[in-house]
Amino acid sequence: MGTLVIDERKYARVLAKVLPRVIGSHREHERMLAETERLMDRGERRSREEDTALDLMVRLIQDYEREHHPLADPSPSEMLAYLMEKRGLRQVDLVPIIKSRGYVSDIINGKRAISKAHARQLAEFFKVSTDVFI
Repeated sequence: MGTLVIDERKYARVLAKVLPRVIGSHREHERMLAETERLMDRGERRSREEDTALDLMVRLIQDYEREHHPLADPSPSEMLAYLMEKRGLRQVDLVPIIKSRGYVSDIINGKRAISKAHARQLAEFFKVSTDVFI
């Protein structure tokens, strides 16, 4: 993602609401996950300031999980399936983006990799980093 120009006052209000900090306990981890999910659920209604705070919180969560719950990173197709599930989407809902029902099915089932072009389109659609799909 490129550098976003944000309103520092609005960003300060978002930060004051979510209070992100280095996660040192299971309880704080759960709180940060809940705040992250709340912002993710806003989807296209998220402001640039909320996107910036969300990016910070995701990094804090990743740091905590790497240290306390090391797991293999999910595959791009697993991440796509997860994002679809969280938004109540079906494979057919991705056809306008991918342009092929069969290709969508192959991606979801791990039979085909997500191209860089599709990764960019999916990232824009889901409002996440392109890295999620590569």
